[in-house]
Amino acid sequence: MERLIYADKVEKYYGAKGNMTKALNRVEFEIGKGEFTGIMGASGSGKSTLLNVLSTIDNVTAGHIYFESTDITALKEEQLAEFRKEKLGFVFQDFNLLDTLTIEENITLAITLQGKQKQEADRRAEEVMKRLGIYEIRSKFPYEVSGGQKQRCACARAVVNHPMIIMADEPTGALDSKAAQILLDTFVTLNEEMDSTILMVTHDAFSASYCKRILFLKDGEIFHELIRGGKGRRDFLNQILDVLSLTGGGVTNA
Repeated sequence: MERLIYADKVEKYYGAKGNMTKALNRVEFEIGKGEFTGIMGASGSGKSTLLNVLSTIDNVTAGHIYFESTDITALKEEQLAEFRKEKLGFVFQDFNLLDTLTIEENITLAITLQGKQKQEADRRAEEVMKRLGIYEIRSKFPYEVSGGQKQRCACARAVVNHPMIIMADEPTGALDSKAAQILLDTFVTLNEEMDSTILMVTHDAFSASYCKRILFLKDGEIFHELIRGGKGRRDFLNQILDVLSLTGGGVTNA
């Protein structure tokens, strides 16, 4: 598998001298193109911090992060803004949709911000909305649709520009169990049918069981890794729960 991301001995500290907190301690791992990877750990384990430095929302204190051959830790702020816009797709827990725009307009906005023509934006949006089962609600506003439909709109917006990777931060956190399952099925569709690379931070074992690989963090370090391989999702879920019992983190709604 071709390597997409390489985190090289990444460290992150917060605070000032005399009162420093080490959130990440020499974290090192790779993510291949087309992988669906989960990051799990108890509250305070460093999983959100790791996602923040990988997505360039925050800076590393030491170490390097490479996307393909680009060391993003060496980029200036303007370069980082361009990198985020062109290479990354984001799915947040609270959707981050604009209520004054329709579902379709929320998705096409992401394309037009990259300077694409309206015809191209409409074509791409239509394709991804049909793939994700929200084409019929394209003219509705976010406040007129369910939480699960909002989150699928957020997924469409994240993937419509063909990013290098989709970063998802607790994407099922605001959803009921049925909507969460629909969203996770959507991620599987994006991963398997559209070859999207997905990195998902979650505390929830049920959500994590949809991933192909999971990195477990504890005290700012990767202490375990699970690869699903040919296992069924139920068997993989049980493995995840076994590991989480050692960390004191994670819940499941299965």
